[in-house]
Amino acid sequence: MSADVRTIPKPLVQVNQSVIVLSVILTWVTNMEWLLLIPLLSGICGVIFRINPIMEVAKRFLKKAPSKYLQEDWEQQQFNQKIAILCLGAGFMGFAFNLPVVGYIFTILVAVAATVALLGFCIGCFIHYQWKMYQYRKMKSQS
Repeated sequence: MSADVRTIPKPLVQVNQSVIVLSVILTWVTNMEWLLLIPLLSGICGVIFRINPIMEVAKRFLKKAPSKYLQEDWEQQQFNQKIAILCLGAGFMGFAFNLPVVGYIFTILVAVAATVALLGFCIGCFIHYQWKMYQYRKMKSQS
């Protein structure tokens, strides 16, 4: 019996990461914190409704069938998206409530994570793996 593994084409993940980086940079340059709402609300839709509007738009520009691209694990990307939502939300709130240090800390975190992911190392994946290993070791020690 094999379970279907849900995946996302890597180019769609990269577009989402690029939108995060771009929105953060534009927020810093323009002081328009509402720009963070673009990836934030899109990410929230992706986690709650399982449809990320940024990826849905980007999907229209794929040159091949989505299954023909290198695939990313859907569960892993949901975990990463939750971290991004937390950072984007905290960054937005920091800027919106005139707490720029909070805004910069959280937007720097998410921008660095997304940039590093675009370069090939997924910080969220590393955190997710460590969390799963911790859960496994804890379960194993209790049995």
